[in-house]
Amino acid sequence: MTETQSVTREQVLETVREQLASFEVAADSVTADAAFDTLGLDSLDLVELSVRIEDAYGIDIEEDDLKDVTTVDKAIDLVLAKLGQ
Repeated sequence: MTETQSVTREQVLETVREQLASFEVAADSVTADAAFDTLGLDSLDLVELSVRIEDAYGIDIEEDDLKDVTTVDKAIDLVLAKLGQ
């Protein structure tokens, strides 16, 4: 992204919901405090999700960045940090 637009937590949450739909996760079960393992995602699914989020926001997420990302809220924090917000 050449110019960083202001992105809200809710916008990132909605992006995560949209991306998780392809993993057959119901949108209403994707809340900020939802853990990825309780949503049925394993570590490979989390890597795939991160690639999709990278594409959506034009950011780079390293594999090391994902080691502490266990909940949707932590994923949102990571995206906002990568966007410099």
